[in-house]
Amino acid sequence: MIVTRFQGALLIAVSLVSAAACWFAFATWLRTDLDLYREYTAAAPCPDRAASRRSEDCLRTVSFTVEGTRVKKGRHPEYRAALSGTPFWDGVVDFGDRDPLLVELVPGDRVTGTVWRGAVMTIGKDGVRQSTAAEPRDEPQMAAALGTGAGLLAVLGLVFGTARLLRPGRHERFVWRPYGKRLLIITGIVCFVVGLLGVWSGIPWWLVPGLAVLLVAGGVKLVYGWEDHTGDVRRTGVS
Repeated sequence: MIVTRFQGALLIAVSLVSAAACWFAFATWLRTDLDLYREYTAAAPCPDRAASRRSEDCLRTVSFTVEGTRVKKGRHPEYRAALSGTPFWDGVVDFGDRDPLLVELVPGDRVTGTVWRGAVMTIGKDGVRQSTAAEPRDEPQMAAALGTGAGLLAVLGLVFGTARLLRPGRHERFVWRPYGKRLLIITGIVCFVVGLLGVWSGIPWWLVPGLAVLLVAGGVKLVYGWEDHTGDVRRTGVS
């Protein structure tokens, strides 16, 4: 029972860490991303006669020369372009994908870049434009989904940990297999998929937590209902 109580205390400690991650996601990560996107979309073009500075709140259009590109697929993909020709913003720029422009670039190409707060936001050539990894995006749904997942894991750890800590001899329904493992998998998959679908569909981010919690609650019911049903079948010998 001492080991069981220790496991319970450890689970409660893990739940506190998950709760802190949930708080960070909603209070800091989500809020920062939303504010940054609003500031970026509200930024005006820099005055033509204004002297260039390394970091500016306005949008400055500059010309770059492509020194080289790196397009690597696989488990650790890399999508990069080395740019030169400006007083402050030369260097390697990262992208989230190879298309639509990066894959077409070759050394010596001239591209037009948009710079904001010292970073390259987009590059363009012949009417084709591609965003860099630094450009703020209106995608708060994933942050909300991951924050919700962390909160649900905190609840899961707290419930399982408390059961082990206070009732070490009677925690049959709060064991890793089958309950804990299945609930952990369900929570992770549901929150990730809901966040991904939220980004693709563009639904308001504040709908994501409620939808994720509803689906996970359904998963909890299925997990315990299935085990109760199979247990009844074993006891009665019905197949």
